Formats: sequence, structure tokens, C-alpha cells
Amino acid sequence: MPLFMDVHSIEGGIDVREVAKAHMADLRTQGKYAVRYLRYWVDETEGTVFCLVEAPSIDAAAAVHREAHGLVADEIYQVQEGS
Repeated sequence: MPLFMDVHSIEGGIDVREVAKAHMADLRTQGKYAVRYLRYWVDETEGTVFCLVEAPSIDAAAAVHREAHGLVADEIYQVQEGS
């Protein structure tokens, strides 16, 4: 399944606890779209969040965020994992 990295830019910063809550909402919603949210990274000060997701398409990955909590990504990139 394709792998995607999405990027959220939240003006004024973000609390990592709020991101954790949003991620849990993603996990509750993802099965409906055949998506697997795998990991996320947060820069609280800059308000940047990165999410790694396996999804059949960009649209499916975005739909999970939209339905789960409304925090859609500013950008989504298809990526390949390296070591």
C-alpha cells in the first residue's frame, strides 16, 4: 500500500497532548477508509505536525483527518521508506 507523509502548519504553535488526541481520533476512524496512521512528529513551538500513513490514496488519508477531527493537512506527499 502507498505510504504518505502529511504536514500540518498550525499558526501560534500546538500542544503535543492535543496532537495525541487527534491521532487517537484518526485511529478510531481509519478503518472506514482502509487507512493506517502509523506515526506522527510534532514541533510544538513552530506548530508543525508530520503524520506517516499507509493509505490507498491521498484522498483516503485526508478523509480520515477530515472526519476524525477536521485538522486537514496543508500538504501530503507520497514517500518511500529508506534506512
